[in-house]
Amino acid sequence: MKAAKTEVKVTGCSTESGKSLAELMVVVAIIAIMAAIAVPSYQGMATRIQARSGVAEIASMLRMARELAMARRERLLVRFDLLEKTVTLRRADTEGLLEVYRYSDKGIALDEPTAGLDLFFHPSGRSASATTIIIHDREHRRTTVTVSLTGRVVIS
Repeated sequence: MKAAKTEVKVTGCSTESGKSLAELMVVVAIIAIMAAIAVPSYQGMATRIQARSGVAEIASMLRMARELAMARRERLLVRFDLLEKTVTLRRADTEGLLEVYRYSDKGIALDEPTAGLDLFFHPSGRSASATTIIIHDREHRRTTVTVSLTGRVVIS
């Protein structure tokens, strides 16, 4: 009795066991070039988002001041301190600090509001004076926050 021979063919195997150093260096160089292109645009985007966040928070604080003045039925004062880089909400006629917002870490700078550093909201929700606040970011883009006599706050 003869044993039958079976032959097994292996196909699709390469004789190379890995990639060459030159191929690896090309891939690393391509990744480095892509990173060099992407990093500045990512930093610019992060700066814009941070500045928008600061503007939205200041506008939100102004809206909150109006709502609180109506809810508490009392005058409230919003004070802008340009040196300390804070916006403070307090009771206007009596002592009482309600909120302090610090925008120094947001990368924004405020020009003095057109109606001065103090902004009052009456119990009716109206503002004592209309004002415009110009906010600059690190890339010198301007955003305007306007408070009308009716107390409405608009970002433009």
